[in-house]
Amino acid sequence: MKKIKKKINLKSDVMNQATGQSWIYSGIVKDHFFNPRNLLLKDPRAGEFDAVGEVGNPACGDVMKMWVKVDKKNDRITDLKWRTFGCGSAIAATSMFSEMIKEGRGMKIDQALKIRPQDIIARLGGLPERKIHCSVLADKAFRKAMNDYFRSSGQPQRIIVESGRVIDKRLNITDKDIEEAVLEGARNLADVQKKLKVGVGDKEAIPEIEQLIRFYVEKYYG
Repeated sequence: MKKIKKKINLKSDVMNQATGQSWIYSGIVKDHFFNPRNLLLKDPRAGEFDAVGEVGNPACGDVMKMWVKVDKKNDRITDLKWRTFGCGSAIAATSMFSEMIKEGRGMKIDQALKIRPQDIIARLGGLPERKIHCSVLADKAFRKAMNDYFRSSGQPQRIIVESGRVIDKRLNITDKDIEEAVLEGARNLADVQKKLKVGVGDKEAIPEIEQLIRFYVEKYYG
């Protein structure tokens, strides 16, 4: 009998950007998934870390919790532990992020805050586009932990303000909502409107919406 080969049409949003392969994780991603670094399965002892940050909601998706220890004299991160309720990409991305933070004697705080999701993805050897939002979890949890540290250490001037700016006043949709839509796979106005209905009743907002979409697509997908 002849074997019949079916041709499967694969969309670009399930492609690994670095390798061009479809839903094929790099060996680095697999290693960090099966052997996650700096994972903390039990809550730490009181006072063991200087700060904690948590983002996400287990009821509707991924959640990330991160603990950070700081060398206050040198403003350097000496330890970072994490725990996540999420997919393999979220585990691998956070594991890699934790290694990047702790390399050498540990990163200076300001240097660590400059790490972008693209930097994590590059170190992983790429991720499928639909999974890029997983690398953002680590970044957001870390920023929240750092804000916790800045407050507790009396450095309010260093607190990172992430409040959203309202773009569509009728629906009260912010730039952060548009960013999340892009991270979830939207690439153009039509895609974003399917998720948010943004600009449908506020036509004057459309030029700014399109500008934001281009900005976030470039930011996360290069």
